[in-house]
Amino acid sequence: MSSEPIVCEMRGPVALLTLNRPDTRNALSGEEVFAGFEQVFERLNGDMTVRAAVLTGAGSAFCSGGNVAEMRDRTGMFGGSPQEIAANYRAGIQRIPRAFQKLTVPIIAAVNGAAIGAGNDLACMCDIRIAASTARFAESFVKLGIVPGDGGCWFLPRVVGLSRAAELALTGETITADEALRIGLVSRVVAPEALMDEALALAQRIAANPVQVLRWTKQLLQQARTGTLDEALDSAGQFQGLAHQTADHAEAIQAFFDKRPPVFGREFTAPPR
Repeated sequence: MSSEPIVCEMRGPVALLTLNRPDTRNALSGEEVFAGFEQVFERLNGDMTVRAAVLTGAGSAFCSGGNVAEMRDRTGMFGGSPQEIAANYRAGIQRIPRAFQKLTVPIIAAVNGAAIGAGNDLACMCDIRIAASTARFAESFVKLGIVPGDGGCWFLPRVVGLSRAAELALTGETITADEALRIGLVSRVVAPEALMDEALALAQRIAANPVQVLRWTKQLLQQARTGTLDEALDSAGQFQGLAHQTADHAEAIQAFFDKRPPVFGREFTAPPR
């Protein structure tokens, strides 16, 4: 596999992204990793042939979180005064959730193993989560005497609700894939050998739909996390006005009356305003 920190392979209209630091159990550490997310997501955003993405980890772990050895040695993000550490986080790991916020492509986390600390939060940054039955999850920052510095206290309650998020974050305990399914942290659990097939099949079902409408729908879902109903309705109306003018919409309506599957264009051309 490539030496890149995040390997991107295209499977038709689906981008398969693999965290490629198995020697550190895919810890989120170092400029290469932070910049890697930004660069890969920027490429996906600019390529209108990409309709969905899957994120997984190389080796036995999805993502082990922060680099504990660097915490011990007070190096990397973890060195300096409190003010310097805060600045290090802004210039470091906090670039990842900001990159996810800008990502316009629907993304599925295929959690192949441990998703611990920032790794759990990384899964929560994705739109959908599928887990292997052997996966484990933990919002474990308190066990190391720190807080979720990557935005976990913002993401986790939006996935599992405030009460369950508080239980996970305040105990720091590890849960199984089955428990993650029960509380809604993941939407399905599958055998380890079936994980990638299931995740890619779901991505392909998403990718069967019009590319620009997928991206607008994702934008509306993101806005719903913090926006008001009036803001949501305004945005929906604006996007709907554009959607009604697209060739993909015309094709979908014609296919409905023809009683046949629609054939959507692989590229989007903005309608006249």
